[in-house]
Amino acid sequence: MIVIDVLSYTCIGIGIFFWFWGTSYLLGKRSVLYKLHSLSVADTLGSMAILVGLLLKIPNKWPLLILAIVCLAIWNTMLGYVLAYCSQTGSDYER
Repeated sequence: MIVIDVLSYTCIGIGIFFWFWGTSYLLGKRSVLYKLHSLSVADTLGSMAILVGLLLKIPNKWPLLILAIVCLAIWNTMLGYVLAYCSQTGSDYER
């Protein structure tokens, strides 16, 4: 059980690290789209790492945690596509 606890807390710690790392890019001088991309990728990876850590900690809730991981991956991927489409020059949204 000690090994599982260590792995669980390590995954949660890595997830929190990714959250702060993604937020640090907001202070840069790059474009807004670069900042949003960095933030969304880091938040997605961080949230997934935290969910994996919770999955190790409370394995009897695995259906809900797996569903959360899948929904998180699909939602953030679709959000990235929407942002990329809306940022194109000459798209229908700009007319």
